Amino acid sequence: VTCVEVVETYVERIKEVNPLINAIVKDRFEEALQEAQQVDQLLSEGPGDDYLEEKFPLLGVPITVKEAFSLHGMPNTSGLVNRRNVIATSDATVVSRLKQAGAIPLGVTNCSELCMWFESSNKVYGRTNNPYDLQRIVGGSSGGEGGCLAAACSVIGVGSDIGGSIRMPAFFNGVFGHKPTTGVVPNDGQFPNAKGVRTSFLCTGPMCRYAEDLELMLKVMAGPGANKLKLNEKVSLDKIKFHCMDHDGGSVFVSPVDKEILQAQKKVVEHLESELGVQVRRVAIHKMKYSFQIWSAMMSSKDSDGQEAQLFSDLLGDHGKPVWPLWELVKWLVGMSSHTLPAIALGLTEKLMKLNPGGNAKLVSMGRSLQKEMEALLGQDGVLLYPSHPTTAPRHHSPICMPFNFAYTAIFNVLGLPVTQCPLGLSSEGLPLGIQLVAASYNDHLTLAVAQYLEKAFGGWVLPGKV
Repeated sequence: VTCVEVVETYVERIKEVNPLINAIVKDRFEEALQEAQQVDQLLSEGPGDDYLEEKFPLLGVPITVKEAFSLHGMPNTSGLVNRRNVIATSDATVVSRLKQAGAIPLGVTNCSELCMWFESSNKVYGRTNNPYDLQRIVGGSSGGEGGCLAAACSVIGVGSDIGGSIRMPAFFNGVFGHKPTTGVVPNDGQFPNAKGVRTSFLCTGPMCRYAEDLELMLKVMAGPGANKLKLNEKVSLDKIKFHCMDHDGGSVFVSPVDKEILQAQKKVVEHLESELGVQVRRVAIHKMKYSFQIWSAMMSSKDSDGQEAQLFSDLLGDHGKPVWPLWELVKWLVGMSSHTLPAIALGLTEKLMKLNPGGNAKLVSMGRSLQKEMEALLGQDGVLLYPSHPTTAPRHHSPICMPFNFAYTAIFNVLGLPVTQCPLGLSSEGLPLGIQLVAASYNDHLTLAVAQYLEKAFGGWVLPGKV
């Protein structure tokens, strides 16, 4: 098939399903078709497949990009009303690298307001719906990307993750998502970008339907830094030391893990033991019970230079008038606020966190000791199996009742570890199941190899609506 045919097919698919899911918030179909024609012309001139594969490993592949990233000519609001006229005049580094590798962006996808909530809904673009059940969330903040990939509107996509923003949408939408080891893939060119201590928690990474695409995307996105991730090393699955943890130990802030998610994890353990002949070791890491508290404390701690973390309420103002969360709450109650309730709630919570500096310091120290414990446990050949989230995709608005369930993903951001979210088929309600695969720093190659193995064993992505 020609590249034009491929792009036209995806454009038709988007026109068919996007009115239902509202995942792509601005398209660039005309430009994409022109770029596809250029690809076909290049192919007809025939410089040789080997040369093309080397120079343009993603030649002609349709991609989508989270709206929080700069994609030249596309909006870059991050769902903030007072940025609704902001149009990107350049490409974020990862977007530029993907384009240079030959990828063709089809458009940008929805996110939560300022990328800090796990339902992708805002006052600029509205709400994105889960392709497996329109009454349910796609997750956040890279939720539009997750829904778009699951609905087969794009092949691969760009997400970012400071508390699970790649892995939760990948889980809720039954696709693959990878949070790389911290500090390897550049974060620049996204809004909001991390400052201070948060620069070591925010990660930009690949999302896709097929596990084998993660590695290629990661190589392109990481550029020269890819060597640190050992992606060319061959992995012997039977030499991996597997560890398994069913839940966080029972945090009072977080829902208990659904039976079907536990069941799916148990099947993975049984499969690894019977097919690979490995022994999966059960572990109980006590500090994981405090995942949410550790993440919150580390997110609001000072960096090594003593710089304070940026306040979310300052970001909400985006260089304009300061935003007072309490006043916004009053306005929200009478339908007058231009902010979403989760964003207002986060602004209020942030103020409360500042009231207990002693408690925060203890939690930061607990986080550092948990990091050492995890690195020692996993070593250079370990992979931990851990739930991606305690529940399958919740109904719209319900996350506000259990706002801390993202702790299952967030803890790994402050630990800096690489994590791959891997789909494991559908639940009895037809909603995606999945699992997180975690390795020690710079061992991304291990989790990617296990994801490819589990995709073959459990079927990977399932087309929504396929009974």
